[in-house]
Amino acid sequence: MTSIGGAEMVDWNLAAATATRLVRPGPDISREEARAVVAELRRHAKASEEHVRSFTRMIPDGAEPEDTPVLVVDRAGWIKANVAGFRELLRPLLEKMQDRRPGGAGGAVLGAVGGKVTGVELGMLLSFLASRVLGQYETFAPATRELPASAKGCGRLLLVAPNIVHVERELEVEPHDFRLWVALHEETHRTQFTGVPWLRDHLKGEIQSFLDETDVDPMTVLERLREAAQSLSGAGRPEGEEGEGRSLVEIVQTPAQREILGRLTAVMSLLEGHADFVMDGVGPEVVGSVAEIREKFQQRRARGAGRLDQALRKLLGLDAKLRQYRDGERFVSAVVGEVGMDGFNRVWTSPNTLPTKAEIAKPADWVARVHRKPES
Repeated sequence: MTSIGGAEMVDWNLAAATATRLVRPGPDISREEARAVVAELRRHAKASEEHVRSFTRMIPDGAEPEDTPVLVVDRAGWIKANVAGFRELLRPLLEKMQDRRPGGAGGAVLGAVGGKVTGVELGMLLSFLASRVLGQYETFAPATRELPASAKGCGRLLLVAPNIVHVERELEVEPHDFRLWVALHEETHRTQFTGVPWLRDHLKGEIQSFLDETDVDPMTVLERLREAAQSLSGAGRPEGEEGEGRSLVEIVQTPAQREILGRLTAVMSLLEGHADFVMDGVGPEVVGSVAEIREKFQQRRARGAGRLDQALRKLLGLDAKLRQYRDGERFVSAVVGEVGMDGFNRVWTSPNTLPTKAEIAKPADWVARVHRKPES
């Protein structure tokens, strides 16, 4: 990354070290049980391939699931993977911010201090998230020494073992069923990207366009990161003060970005809703207690974990992600109900057949555009 005087806008090594140091310890589990959990998650990931393919009728095109590694990680492993991912994805934005920094010795000092401050703050945010993520398909995963990526650049699948164990215990559900249920969701994401060869580049292009359009002072971004970090200790702006409650995404939007963000929101709603739909569709045949798991998991999503957790989720935009699951699943369910799975799969034909944000809310409009009118 471009730097002034050798100083980066974010000290990524410090971010990883801070997050690893602050992350909550995982559930109490013996070494033997941990090995058994890891082995079972790997088996479930493998078994999920055929279940998901059969249900979705999506066949990999040019990239098989074995081209995308399945990695069962702990919380520290998830942190390392995401620091590397953030560093790669945010490179254009941070280079633009870097160019705005004053030159000379003053700029170098500002960069050195600011990079460490931002590294600590990012680490605090990652420590919060690292104990909550059950699984993740890393579409743009860069390889690290500890976490290999696909040689074909097809991403990798992460399953966070301690978090899965923690949630299954919290919900008091059947562990083997819950682990397979989670694997089905994440395997659906892997199938989406291996089965739709243009999807990765399309999504990457939209994200890069969003970052390229960013026109924000570096101190504004740093201030929002500080707000998020302060939320971890209960500090922050007084209630009602201007800016309170806005997400980090919302504060960097230009008019052009709002258009891009609308398209990105629609795509992410589709991907997340499709994964939830598949997870529950396959579930009754292979996950005996799927109804109980779904009910308890939805209740857990709805109640969150207290005011502090909810405030931070709002600032990070995680509430929007929860809406994506709900709205996206309603879209998929409605379309499949009207035109069947093969009719729904026309969504993967090209970027032009992806639903708009408005169509996510009104699935009949997507059906009318894609199925009842000639494609442009």
